[in-house]
Amino acid sequence: MSSQNRNWTYSLPTALLLMAPFDILASLAMDIYLPVVPKMPAALGTSPNIIQMTLSLYMLILGAGQLLFGPLSDRTGRRPVLLGGALLFALSSLLLAATSSASAFVALRLLQAAGASAALVATFATVRDVYATRPEGAVIYSLLGAILSFVPALGPIAGALIADHFGWRMIFTVLGAMMLVAIINAFAGWHETRPATAASTVIDVRPILASGTFWTYTIGSSAALGSFFVFFSTAPRVLIEKAGLSQMAFSLSFATAAIVMIAAARFAGRLVRVWGTAGSLARGMGLLLLGALLLALGEFFLAPSFASFVLPMWVISAGIVLSMAVTANGALAAFGDKAGTAVALYSCIQSLIVVVAGTAFVLLLNDETAWPLVSYCTASAAVTLIALRRIC
Repeated sequence: MSSQNRNWTYSLPTALLLMAPFDILASLAMDIYLPVVPKMPAALGTSPNIIQMTLSLYMLILGAGQLLFGPLSDRTGRRPVLLGGALLFALSSLLLAATSSASAFVALRLLQAAGASAALVATFATVRDVYATRPEGAVIYSLLGAILSFVPALGPIAGALIADHFGWRMIFTVLGAMMLVAIINAFAGWHETRPATAASTVIDVRPILASGTFWTYTIGSSAALGSFFVFFSTAPRVLIEKAGLSQMAFSLSFATAAIVMIAAARFAGRLVRVWGTAGSLARGMGLLLLGALLLALGEFFLAPSFASFVLPMWVISAGIVLSMAVTANGALAAFGDKAGTAVALYSCIQSLIVVVAGTAFVLLLNDETAWPLVSYCTASAAVTLIALRRIC
C-alpha cells in the first residue's frame, strides 16, 4: 500500500458517506426529471424528442467521458479530478435550473454528464486504489454498483415530489446544492490515493483490451446494468398503458426493485466471500436467466400486471447486485498502476453496450411487453457465462 493510501484509514461507514454522494448524484441526475418531461418542451420552446434525447445523451457522456478523465486521474490524481468534475456538475445543474433555452439546456446537460463522469471515475479508481486487496472492497463495490442501478428507480419519485411542490426548475437546483455539500465534505476528507508509480507509468490500453478477464467482467457488468436500463425503458408502457397503473402506483411499483437491491446489498459481501469472484458472477447471471424465464412465463400465461412484470424483476435485481459486487474488481484487478484508465475503459465500454444493445432490444421488440427485457437478460447473461467459462 502506498504512503498515500495509509492516510485513508476511514471505517467502512465513513468511507461510504464520503464516496456515496458522488455516485448517488451522478445516478440521480440520469432521470430525476422524467415525470416533468412532458411539460418541458413548452417551457423551453422545443420538441419532446429533444428533451427525451437528453436522457440518452447523459448516459452516453457519463460513460464515454471517462475515457478522458480516467487517464487524467492517473496523471494528476484522483482528488483534483473528483473535485473538478463535481464542481462542473454543481455549476451546470444550477444553470440548468435557470435556463429557458433548449440549446442551452442540451449543452448544460452534456456538461453535467461530463462532471458526473469525472466524479465517478475518480470514485471508483479510489476504491480500486484503497480496497482492491481488502475484504471491504466487495461491500463497497456492491453498494456503489447497486446505487448506479437502483437510484434511477427512485429518481422519478423524488423528481415528482419536488416538481409538484416547487416546479421543475427546483429539481436541478437541488442537484446542484447537494453536490456543493458533497464537495465541501470531500475537500476536507478526500485524501489522494493514486499509486506513486501511476504518474510515471506509460498509459498503454492494449494490455487492458487484450485481457479476457477484463472483457468477461465488463460484459457481466453490462448485463447487470443493461437489464435495469431495459426495465426502465419498458416499464412505463407495460405498467401504465397496459396494466393500467396510476403514475404514483407505477412509481411505487418501480421503486420496489430498488428496495430489493438495498436488501440484497446487505448480503453481497458475505456471499462473495463464500462463492468467490467468478462464482458470484456466475450466480448473478443465473438469477438474470431465472428472472427472464419468469417474465416469459408471465407473458404467456398472465395479463400485464405487477405480478407478471415487477415480481420477476425482483429476481433480476438480486442478480444485478450480486454481479455488481464483483465485476469492477474482477475487471480491474490486474491494472493497479493504471486503475484510472482501466476504470475509464470499463465504464465506457459498459455504457456503450448498455445504451446500444439495450436500445436495440427495446426498438426491435415490442416495448409494450416484457420481451425486450427477457431477450436482453437471456442474451447478455449467456454471453457472460460463456466468457466466464473460457477464463476459468
